[in-house]
Amino acid sequence: MGRAIAKKFNMKLVDGDKVIEQTKGRKLQEIMDEEGLEGFKAIEEQTLLTIKEDNIVFTPGGSAVYYPSVMEQFKKSGIVVYLYASAEVISSRLVDFSKRGVVLKKGMTMQDLYNERAPLFEKYADITVSCNGTAFAKYKHDAIIKIEKYLNKIGQK
Repeated sequence: MGRAIAKKFNMKLVDGDKVIEQTKGRKLQEIMDEEGLEGFKAIEEQTLLTIKEDNIVFTPGGSAVYYPSVMEQFKKSGIVVYLYASAEVISSRLVDFSKRGVVLKKGMTMQDLYNERAPLFEKYADITVSCNGTAFAKYKHDAIIKIEKYLNKIGQK
């Protein structure tokens, strides 16, 4: 999705997870295994706060929503787009999340994680795009249309 939006609006794509991995020289899961959940979260927040480029599409990991400082920075510098999907759909897409670097507290299920994050995504979102299924071309189209309308509304197109 980020790639399609970046291409449409002629912007650079920056993947937050990749920035963290490049900065630390390790995969997200390795960082979590070695630093623990709280250590990873501190690294993630600090790293995300260093990203201050203009004219980018930034795709943070889902746990970015835990950091008010990061989310406020995102809102000040751009548009926050929430790609909504149900817990069931997310679980089906993340086949083995135990190796994906997902910020998941011990004993927490994907449903628990969803219940914790969804209200935060809703709180910070300027735009919500339903991506609850497999119609990816439609979701990309919907996201681009909503972003264009939002930009026109705020006079930034």
